[in-house]
Amino acid sequence: MALLTVRELRAMKDGDRLSESAGRGQGTLRFRKTGGRVRVYFRFTKPDGGRDELPLGWYDEGGRDGWTLAQVREEASKVRERLQTGSGDIRADQEAERAAREAARQAEERAREQAEREAIEREKYTLSELCSAYVRLLASSGKEKSASDTRSSFNVHVLKAHPEIAALPANQITPHQIAAMVRTVREAGKERAGGQLRTYLRAAFGAAIRAPFDSRLPSELIAFNVNLNPVDPVPAIRVRAGERTLSKAELREYMGHLGAGIVDQSLMLALLSGGQRINQVLRARVLDWDAESNTLRLWDPKGRRLTAREHLLPLAPRAAAVVSDLIERAHEVADGDPNPPLFISRDRYGKPATMVYTTASARASVISKSMGGEPFDLRDIRRTVETHLAGLGISRDTRAQLLSHGLSGVQSLHYDRHNYRDEKAAALLAWERHLSHLEDESSGSNVVEIKRRVEAA
Repeated sequence: MALLTVRELRAMKDGDRLSESAGRGQGTLRFRKTGGRVRVYFRFTKPDGGRDELPLGWYDEGGRDGWTLAQVREEASKVRERLQTGSGDIRADQEAERAAREAARQAEERAREQAEREAIEREKYTLSELCSAYVRLLASSGKEKSASDTRSSFNVHVLKAHPEIAALPANQITPHQIAAMVRTVREAGKERAGGQLRTYLRAAFGAAIRAPFDSRLPSELIAFNVNLNPVDPVPAIRVRAGERTLSKAELREYMGHLGAGIVDQSLMLALLSGGQRINQVLRARVLDWDAESNTLRLWDPKGRRLTAREHLLPLAPRAAAVVSDLIERAHEVADGDPNPPLFISRDRYGKPATMVYTTASARASVISKSMGGEPFDLRDIRRTVETHLAGLGISRDTRAQLLSHGLSGVQSLHYDRHNYRDEKAAALLAWERHLSHLEDESSGSNVVEIKRRVEAA
């Protein structure tokens, strides 16, 4: 086995080739000089009998711009060892190694990207942000009251009470954590608030789950990447249905407290129009009134619907007079707006402002306290109206249409296309007569006072 010398390699001219064999089956080192430089190859026989040359690098006697002869032989020894321990095809082994290194690099890159995504989710797509996104969805769908109630529940019972859970990625929230939040509310003696919190959270997660498939939902919910609803395993809280209804005497006294002010007139219109939800009444605008047919248009966003349902009320004379007075007042306040809200007034700075639900609700609470007896709220007023309507013989279907509840089923959505206008008109007329009879049962002075207040509304 003849070994090449440095002198021999130094004497090479362009185009010269030299070889150095380590013995049979050990491969051969081959040196080729081109362009003044010597390139080194390792030639070997593959398992199938074919021959291949593997580039090793450049040769440089001083080791500055390549390998020295000793380094070349050391590298050749490594290649021979791999030739003996590998598949016998060094190039294929190298390709496999490169593929393995690339696969490892890609796996590492995917892991890094996943870690970055998780970091973003931890910081951006938290339970807190999901709560905010769901509240925005409610508000954009015209459900201001629901948005306000939901925001308040989340702020008090999630963000403030459990900030460590609120800061977690929404798609990592567990049923145990949901149960802990609901339990905290219930153990504080707030049974109804606990049930509402569960309902709001379930709806928020449900919207995020449906968002990738439901084009009606905002795309911002998709990014939360929620696939399972952690609220589902947590049992619903059955809250005892309200039972408070006002007696005839209480209803008469309640009406006697309603004066000519805009807040009281909102309560009066809600009552005269058949016990409508006050927040829907407050959303009415001037152009929602059709003076020819005495019809007031409200919008009902209640339930899971994303688009508010048109709710038409053919009002009886007394309620129609209230609306007419409100329209006249609205135009005086609205500074030229052709379609101002019905319940618009000026704030302490003299600027137009629309009445909000809490103002009307607070006024009802004040009246309740001044009357003494068992407290009541606007939901109890609504329940009272339906109870009295039932007593007047108004059918369940007509009451449902008049009060706009229970109308989201298949029958109402797809089959029952009757508008119930005549039935609602008859019911509202009967309701006004019933209220007038209640007023007539009081002292004469009270009757005069009530009528004067309505006329001045």
